[in-house]
Amino acid sequence: MLNTRSFALTVAIALLGPTALKAEVTTWQLGGSQPWAGQDTVSIMIDFERVPGAIQPVRVEPGVNIISLLDNWTTFRQPKELGYIDGERPRIWKWNEGNGDPTENGVALIDADSTTYNSSKAEGIGKQFFTIDLAVPMPAHTFGFHTPSGGFRSDGTPLRTDSTPAFQISIQEENSEIFAIKGPLPLARVVAEPTQNFAHDVRIGFDQQYVRFFRWARKFSIIDETALSRNRVSGSSGGQGNQARSLLGTISEFEIYGEGFPKRATYRSKIIDLGAEQNFGRLFFSATPMRFVAGEAVEVPDARAFAEIEVRTGRDDDPNIYHEYTVTGKEKVVSRARYENDLRTGFGRTCASCDFVQRSPRPGMRAAITYDRDNWTFWSTPTTQSGLPLNLDSGSFIQVFITLHSTRFADFVRLDSLWVERAPLLAARVLGEVAPLADPRPAHGFGEVALGEMVEFAYDLSASFSGGDQRGFDQVRIQTGARPAFKELLVGGQATDPTAVREEDDGLTVLLPERVTRANNAPLRIVFAAEVFELATTFLGTVTDSEVETLPQPIVSGDASELLSTNSLRVLSISDQQPALVQNLRFSTPVLTPNGDGVHDELRMAYSLYGLPEEVPVELAVYALDGRPVATVPQGLQTAGPQTARWDGRDAQGRALSPGVYLISVVLQSERRAAALLRPVGVAY
Repeated sequence: MLNTRSFALTVAIALLGPTALKAEVTTWQLGGSQPWAGQDTVSIMIDFERVPGAIQPVRVEPGVNIISLLDNWTTFRQPKELGYIDGERPRIWKWNEGNGDPTENGVALIDADSTTYNSSKAEGIGKQFFTIDLAVPMPAHTFGFHTPSGGFRSDGTPLRTDSTPAFQISIQEENSEIFAIKGPLPLARVVAEPTQNFAHDVRIGFDQQYVRFFRWARKFSIIDETALSRNRVSGSSGGQGNQARSLLGTISEFEIYGEGFPKRATYRSKIIDLGAEQNFGRLFFSATPMRFVAGEAVEVPDARAFAEIEVRTGRDDDPNIYHEYTVTGKEKVVSRARYENDLRTGFGRTCASCDFVQRSPRPGMRAAITYDRDNWTFWSTPTTQSGLPLNLDSGSFIQVFITLHSTRFADFVRLDSLWVERAPLLAARVLGEVAPLADPRPAHGFGEVALGEMVEFAYDLSASFSGGDQRGFDQVRIQTGARPAFKELLVGGQATDPTAVREEDDGLTVLLPERVTRANNAPLRIVFAAEVFELATTFLGTVTDSEVETLPQPIVSGDASELLSTNSLRVLSISDQQPALVQNLRFSTPVLTPNGDGVHDELRMAYSLYGLPEEVPVELAVYALDGRPVATVPQGLQTAGPQTARWDGRDAQGRALSPGVYLISVVLQSERRAAALLRPVGVAY
C-alpha cells in the first residue's frame, strides 16, 4: 500500500491543473443575443424593451395607476391554477376567499374602465371588503377609488353621485399570517378611516413606502343609518346584518399611485429543453447598478440594488408529480393532463358566499402534487455573485428564476445577460453511497458516527454508460467538510495505488491509475478518515477528467454497492447529549505582546463548531476580569467544522488595551443557546 507521504510530490504534477487536450465546456445563455421576452413563464414588473438584450424593473411613473402595470390577475386568495406561487401573480379578492363570478368579484375594479362596476348588493357590511395583492412591494403614496361615470341605481340615483359613506384603507409591505384570518381585519397600517364621506372621487395620500397589499373595507356610518332605517330586516343589528336594501356606494375603479422602482421584480424562465443531458458548472451574469437622476438612468456603482439568481435542472419536462385519490383514499400517480383537465379540486363551497371547505377524498378528485426529486434538482442557493459553481446534478432541462432587488426608490439593477457553463456527460450516471467502514450495513439504514471523532468511511462508486461519447473519468473529489486522511483505494475489490492524492481542509481528491470507461468499469471504493462536525453530514462528490477541459459530474446517492446498505451519501451524528457548539478552543500564545516586533503581535485562535445546520455570524467577545466587555471582534459567517479567528489586542474603539489578563469567548448568533466558553489570555508590552 502506497503511503500518502511517499507520493506527495506527484500531487503537484497530477492535480494542480489538467493538461487540456481539448475544451468541452460551452455555455447556455439568456440575454444579450438570446432574447429574454418569450422565454418566460412569470414576469412581474420586468421591462423587456428599455434596453435591447437586457431586462430591468419597470419604473412607476407619476400619474400612472400601478394596477395598470400588472396583468394576469386572479380573483381568489388561493388561486386554483396549477403552479401558482405566492408573489408571482397579482390578486384581488372579495371577502375571505374571492369568487370567480365577475359580477361578484373585483375584476371590474381593476380594468381601467370607469363604465364597469359591481352592482350594489343587499348584504352585510362585514362582507364588503377587497384585498389587493400587487405581487411585489411597490413604491406607493396614494390609494384612490371613484364612482362609475354613468348608470343608475334601482331607485334612479345616478351612480356617479353614489359615494361610499364610510370605509377603511389599510396597507402592508409583505405577506403575513393575517391573510389566513377570516374577516375584514385591517392590515399592518391603517392610512384612512373616514366615518362620513360624500366625495365621488376619493384619493388617500400617505408617506411613500413599499406596499404590496391594500385592503379596502366598507364601514358603517350615520349616513347608512339614515338610509337603512326604514329597511331593516327584523332581527338585524343597527342595519349591519343582511339588508333588504342594497348598501350605499358603488365603486368603478381602484387606483394606486407612486413613483420609482419596485422593491422586487421577478422573472421565471420556461423549462428549457437543452436537447441532451449534460453537466453544469458555474453561473455567470452581467448586472449594472443604476440610478434614476433628473429624468435619466445613469450607472452608479453604489446603487442599492442587485440581482439574485436561482437555477434548477432536470431530466424531464416537469418537476412535479401529480396524484389522484383512489377508492380507499390513497393516492395514485396520474398525468398532468388528467390532473389539470379531468379531476376536480379538493375544495368547494356549499354556497356562493361561503368559504372554501375541503371535500372528502374520492376518485376523480385531485390529490397531492409532489416534487420529482428523482429527476429534478431543487433550486440552487440564491446567488448575487457571478462566477460561483451551481453544484447541480446533470440534466437535459434547465430553468432560471431571477429577482431584481432594490432598497431605494430611485435605484435599480439592469441585468444584461446570464450564462451557465455546460459540458457533455462523462458517464450516464455515477452512483455513490457511504458508510462507516466498521459498520457497512447499519441497522437503521444510515451511517451513525460520533461528533468530532476521526472515523474511517467506505465511499463506494458505481458508474453506468449509455453512449459512446461519454469518455469516462479518472479523478474523484469528495467533500468532507474537514481535513480528511486518505487510507485506501480499491478497484474491483483489489487494493490499488492511486496515481496521486490531495488532502485539503475541506475535501479529498484521488487521481485513479486508470480511466473508468464503458470498457473498464470496475466498482470503486475510497476509504478515508474524517471528523464529522454537523448533526447530518453529506459527503458530496464529483468525478472529472484530468486530461480534458470539462466540468465535474456530480455523484448521485444510490445503490452503488452490495457491500453497503445505506444508498446515501449522508451520515448522522449520535450523542448522549447535545454537544457544545464551540469546542477545542486553542490559542497561539498565552500572552499577547502587540508591540510591533513581529512576535506574538496577534493572537490566533483555533476552535471547532459543532451541530450547526447553516452558516451563522460569529464574533469574539473580550472581557475584563470584572466581567466588563472591552472588545467585540466580528469574524463573519462560519459553519460547522474547524475554524480560526484573530485578535490584535485592541478594544471596541481600536485602542490598545492596558496590560493585564482578559477573558475571551467565541460567541455564535444561533437559535441554539450555548454556554460561554471563556479562556484567559495575557496582554503585555
